[in-house]
This record gives sequence, structure tokens and C-alpha cells, in this order.
Amino acid sequence: MKRLALILACFAISLGPSSAGEDPFPQVTAKVEDWMRHGYYKGAGLWIAKGDRVLYERYFGECTPDTEFFIASAGKWLASATIMSVVDEGKLSLDDSAGKWLPGFRQDPKGAATLRQMLSHTSGYPAYQPDDKPKDDYQTLTESVAHLLPLPPVAKPGERFDYGGLAMQAAGRMGEIATHRDWEKLFQERIAKPLGMERTRFTPVDHGGGHSPMLGGGAVSTLRDYSKFITMIEARGGFAGKRVLSEAAVSEMEADQLRGAVAKPREFIERIRGAKHLGIYGLGLWREELDAEGRATLVSSPSWAGTYPWIDRRMGLRGIFITHVDVDSESVRKDRFSGFYVSPIIAMMVRESLAESGKEPEESGEERRER
Repeated sequence: MKRLALILACFAISLGPSSAGEDPFPQVTAKVEDWMRHGYYKGAGLWIAKGDRVLYERYFGECTPDTEFFIASAGKWLASATIMSVVDEGKLSLDDSAGKWLPGFRQDPKGAATLRQMLSHTSGYPAYQPDDKPKDDYQTLTESVAHLLPLPPVAKPGERFDYGGLAMQAAGRMGEIATHRDWEKLFQERIAKPLGMERTRFTPVDHGGGHSPMLGGGAVSTLRDYSKFITMIEARGGFAGKRVLSEAAVSEMEADQLRGAVAKPREFIERIRGAKHLGIYGLGLWREELDAEGRATLVSSPSWAGTYPWIDRRMGLRGIFITHVDVDSESVRKDRFSGFYVSPIIAMMVRESLAESGKEPEESGEERRER
């Protein structure tokens, strides 16, 4: 309990370079400031922790601890965790098919795709709603799934990895039916409220009360809210004396879920890390780095807009860089700046800074458990 109390206390104070003296990650600070100087972002926040200690918390430009950001694909991690809480309860199985829960899919080839495949982008569904089809401006997952149903599959279930978000809408609807809750209530009850994520939501995403529950790219959060989520995941599902997810659920999320599905050349992991391992994705997260036994040691859920949450199990670190690219910036267009491919450099820079300072982190809890 003392350890958990310390974790919670960390959220109440800012221990960034400006308040804690020497900057532990000056190269990282300089990199973010450079992005700001180029006009790629109007504001950003960065939080890095190890165990009970917040090593770094700093805000740049138009950003405060309470600034809400559209976190795009970083919401995939949140959505998958929500679904896994339903699996934990036994109300869903990862091997349940769409046809089992969604009546319209029972006579459709897409009905054979499983919940596991929907959350790992191997369902064979189109990655996104085509431009010439109904816009995804629906207000419920029921409407969303109705728009998805007429679309032809692009592959057989389990055959191909196509990163996107459309299949996650069907997964979310399965969760709604299994629990008799709409998606926002499900997320708030299972994830947000137990973690104290008071400013995180899927709907409404703006103050006007509109926009759809887009599981793969429509969530809103803050730096401190999301830091609580990754603290829970890093702790294998526990937070502040509560069990939010089972250890088995977290392990399943971080396991290889491609299971032989073929990914395109130069997919995300190969492009940012040069790695060519086949098990690149779990459930709602990327498996950036693996150990000799194939276990994920670096997992993340980056967004096109720049937000990048990660857990470095090898180093016992976790962090969240939260931001949103300035889509009106001339520099973004001119430099073809992509936060999706650029932000992951932060995780490696943190490692390098620790190595150069000679202050390697202490043995992680993960390593102690394995001994």
C-alpha cells in the first residue's frame, strides 16, 4: 500500500526539470523544444516514470496538466483494455465471432472474424470507411456497424494485418451487447473511473456534445489521465489497491496476436526500429521490441497526431508524450512531418540519456518477478 500511495502522490505534483533542478533528459527536452520551434505543435506534455518515481513531467507551449488532446490511435489501447475487462468477466471470449453477437453478420463472410482479430487488425475488414460510402459521423456503434456491414472484406480473417480502426467498431458493439451498456458507460465504468481519469472520454469528444464513439481514433485525454492508465498496465492490471484488469488480460494484450497474418513491408515497427520480427502487434498496441523468448519488452500505442504512450519493460520505465500536430502549420506540410513516425524516438532517447549519465534504472519489478 505504501508503494501505491507514493504513485498516487506523484500525480499531485509536477516534478519536471523546471521544478526538480537538473534536467534528467536534456536531449529529450531539446528535441521537443525543436519540434515546437518548427511549429509542428502548439503544445505538448511529457511524463516519464519508473516505479514510484516520476522522473520527468514538463509542459511545452499551450499545454497544462489539464489540457485535453484528441489522442487519435492512442485510444486503441484504452478501447482494447475496456474490451478485455469484459473478457475478464467471462461475458466475451476473444475467440467469439462477429456472427455470434451481431445478427446482421451471421450470413456475411465478415461474421467469421473473431474479437481477437478485430482488436489486432487481422479481421479482414477494411481498415477505414471508404470515402464514397457513408461518412463515419454516426452517433452510436449500432449505426457504425450498420455502415460497416455492406462493405466487402479485403482478406480472409487472420490472413493479413491491415492497421486501421473500422473492425474495432464491431468489437465495441459486441462489448455493448454483452454488457447491456453503451460504449461510453462501459469505458467510464471499467477503465476511466477506477483509474481516476476524469478528463478522458470517447464521447462526446467536444463541448458541443457530438461526434461518434470512434474506438480506434476518437478519444480525448490529458497527460496525467493517460499516465494513470499506463501505470496500471505496467503494473499488470493493478492500480491503487484495485484490480482493473487481470494479469492474464494484460499479458494477452501484449502477446503476439498476428499469429501468422502477413504485414506489409516497411510497416510501423520496421520503419521506426529497423526490426523485422513478425509479431508486431498485440491487442490495441504495437510490440516494438521483443526479448529472446519473443516477449514484448517495449509496447506502445502511437497516434498520427503525435501522442505516444509507451512502456519499456526492459528498463522498467513508462511514459506519455501527449500532443496534437498543428494541421494548419505550413512547416508540417513543407517538412512532411509525421508525429506517428517521429514521436517514438523519445523512448530511445530516454534510454540513451540514462546510459550516458551512468544512472541506469534499478532492477525493474518485471525482472524481479521473473527471478
